[in-house]
Amino acid sequence: MTGTDRRFVFAFNEGDKDQRELLGGKGAGLAEMTNLGLPVPPGFTVSTEACRYYLSQGELPPSLAAEIDAHLKRLEAERGKRLGAAEDPMLVSVRSGAKFSMPGMMETVLDIGLNDASVVGLAKATGSERFAWDSYRRLIQMFGSTVLGIDAARFGAVLDDAERANGAAGDLDLDTDALRGVVKAYKGIVRDTTGRDFPQEPREQLDMAVRAVFRSWNTERARIYRRQERIPHDLGTAVNVMAMVYGNLGPDSGTGVAFTRDPATGAPGVYGDYLSEAQGEDVVAGIRSPVPLEDLEQLDPASFTELRRIMAMLEGHYRDLCDIEFTIERGKLWMLQTRVGKRTAAAAFRMAIQFLDDGLIDVGEALARVTGDQLAQLMFPQFDPGFEAKPIATGVPASPGAAVGTAVFDSATAAQTGGKVILVRRETSPDDLPGIIAAEGILTSRGGKTSHAAVVARGMGKTCVVGADDLEIDTDQRRLTTADGVVVREGDTISIDGTSGCVYAGTIDVVPSPVVEYFEGRLDVDEHRRDPVVQAVSRMMIYADEHRRLGVHANADTADDAKRARRFGADGIGLCRTEHMFLGERRHHVEALILAETAAERDKVLAELLPMQLGDFVGIFTEMDGLPVTIRLIDPPLHEFLPDLTELSVKVALAEARGEVDEGDVRLLRAVKRLHEQNPMLGLRGVRLGLVVPGLVAMQVRAIAEAAAARIRAGDDPRPEIMVPLIGGTEEFELMREEIERVLHDVAEATGIEVRAKIGTMIELPRAALTAGRISRHAEFFSFGTNDLTQTTWGFSRDDVEGSFFPAYLEKGIFVTSPFESLDEEGVGRLVSIAVEEGRAARENLLIGVCGEHGGDPSSVHFFDRIGLDYVSCSPFRVPIARLEAGRAAVLTTSDDGDSR
Repeated sequence: MTGTDRRFVFAFNEGDKDQRELLGGKGAGLAEMTNLGLPVPPGFTVSTEACRYYLSQGELPPSLAAEIDAHLKRLEAERGKRLGAAEDPMLVSVRSGAKFSMPGMMETVLDIGLNDASVVGLAKATGSERFAWDSYRRLIQMFGSTVLGIDAARFGAVLDDAERANGAAGDLDLDTDALRGVVKAYKGIVRDTTGRDFPQEPREQLDMAVRAVFRSWNTERARIYRRQERIPHDLGTAVNVMAMVYGNLGPDSGTGVAFTRDPATGAPGVYGDYLSEAQGEDVVAGIRSPVPLEDLEQLDPASFTELRRIMAMLEGHYRDLCDIEFTIERGKLWMLQTRVGKRTAAAAFRMAIQFLDDGLIDVGEALARVTGDQLAQLMFPQFDPGFEAKPIATGVPASPGAAVGTAVFDSATAAQTGGKVILVRRETSPDDLPGIIAAEGILTSRGGKTSHAAVVARGMGKTCVVGADDLEIDTDQRRLTTADGVVVREGDTISIDGTSGCVYAGTIDVVPSPVVEYFEGRLDVDEHRRDPVVQAVSRMMIYADEHRRLGVHANADTADDAKRARRFGADGIGLCRTEHMFLGERRHHVEALILAETAAERDKVLAELLPMQLGDFVGIFTEMDGLPVTIRLIDPPLHEFLPDLTELSVKVALAEARGEVDEGDVRLLRAVKRLHEQNPMLGLRGVRLGLVVPGLVAMQVRAIAEAAAARIRAGDDPRPEIMVPLIGGTEEFELMREEIERVLHDVAEATGIEVRAKIGTMIELPRAALTAGRISRHAEFFSFGTNDLTQTTWGFSRDDVEGSFFPAYLEKGIFVTSPFESLDEEGVGRLVSIAVEEGRAARENLLIGVCGEHGGDPSSVHFFDRIGLDYVSCSPFRVPIARLEAGRAAVLTTSDDGDSR
């Protein structure tokens, strides 16, 4: 783009509400209101394309100045005034407006066009010197802070001094002379700080303001907000230039913000704030306390009546909650903005159902208006909103919810202690799993959103705060110390908020989520009917299940997990991780198996493990009767089951120094040294372990088959699917399949019951994805392990990168979100797409799912639906979220294809 071959500026009457990408949300709303004949001050929008040009080239497009000049002339002709004229000047506002609402993140400048001459003309034209000088001081204050980068506190200090010197209670009590003094002081600040006088040329003010708005797109606060909201960094913002209308002209003027419904609850009614004798930014800036919007009915009945009429019109037109900004100038109502308003999760569900029941939208549109993230917010418990307490520390909010318990500093204590506990660690490892399971919540001083603690906690629906690096956690002394010197010892009660990341000393009352109680069947019919949010969620889940094409399975490793998954609406188990069955007390059996030096030692351990596994699978098949259960053969990185090499070496050395040599420890150390791996995540695990340790796969398959046979004998319908992990090519899989089929045949011969089990594989290495066509000739199903596939594709160590360079990657815009949180569609997603296409080309009926953590991520669910997967699998607590998003994906895809919903 050269900057001269396209148009960048559009009058308000040249656009509509569907041009948000070009005109930004604010510009599109102004255009729509203009088209509806509402009282909108005239103006024009500088498009987002101009912003993108400026950000990439470092200068405005060459043709932009001429376009703005032409639109200014038309605006001046319509208003019968000139920008910044010495007599009866026209003033304009310059306001940002991106495609997606980013409230308060970018810049606004009002009263552009005022200078030492035009302030006098404005006073004469309006008959109010005070108003004119008040507007002038506002311009210098806003322009100085937003355009010139001067600390806003310096202007605030001058205003405070003027109020004290004049005995004024606030800015409204300052008279004209006092405001002249404020303007003079403000101009002095500008001159002293920038080395030049406040710009007097109105056109220069306008150009500088436009540049400032464009620059504000990349401020730190804007970038942080976009990362949080997953808004792309390359969209840019539009700039809206509008003729000023004045809410600070006197008591018959004012400004306000209105919502057509309560954005907190979704209830219909009059919601908003109004501030007399104020300009638009005063309400949100909090310089004075506004009054409730309904008070406007007494202050200005005519304007209130017209505002209510317009609110009803806009809600009916947009068929949604509208957020409105307005100004009243001497009894005349002007509309400054409308957009579809932000709302809480509870309000989103309630309003979608309300608009559906009112016949304004259909079921597809209702589903499109709620999200899985919003449902997640409704599912987690929260602290009682009325509590008052100061946090003792703040970390990274890794898994939402509220948890209260006594602090414990090791996993064993957490697992053994009765009652509610918070597991406090510097960081967690797989060894901490029993403690994590037992704990109400997890707090760590290290790690990020994809650290071990965070990932496991989210999967289990546990509240978790990680990366609270101001905390000094001493596990030996069993205490934590805050930066302010507060000490929490083991047994002391603490409360953690996984939504905000705040940590509190003592007990904060927790309010349970009725939505989770509904999913778990703990609400009776009357309670269900009394809670409008639960009713809305219930209906929305019915609609989602009716529309979704994608199955939703659960990752579950125990019978209790399976029971919970079924209550939450899972269509089956997509990942049963058998290595999780061997943590805790069973760990020494796997250790002994790996370290066995003779076939007799190995067979003895396998014989001990078989009944344990058999019991595990019987329990899971019982809970999932009639639904598929995908069981992954054991896939432990060795370091999760072997003693730490350094710790064991020290133990043996100290024992030798004391003359107390333990031959068992010496033998164990020799074996650990032999099996030690520099990178165990890419070492002897998965299919490799099954090929190297004779009898391990056979034991697991025998347990699966015998458990299924037992349930068939009991009259159930078990549907096992056996998954081989971490294969790199078809040769590995073929060897495993031969052994699996042999064991299934042997069990059928022994029991007289043939267990029909699909045999498939986990695609978690790039090579497996790229050779999927060959693999699928032998595999009946694929399940994508997108966690490891992301690691191996990017070359990232999941346990290390977030705490090291991910913050820099996010800050520099390399990532909008972590690829471990939301699937990297361009890279990892491309591998998945290739494997789907080539796998199904070789085996038309190939069953394909995904069992990585991305299976519960809303945006990733849409991708998996789009490329034709059969199901996603996620933790039981995220099953409702995935069900909802699968339904949304179906209706949104239909809409994108142009079909009716």
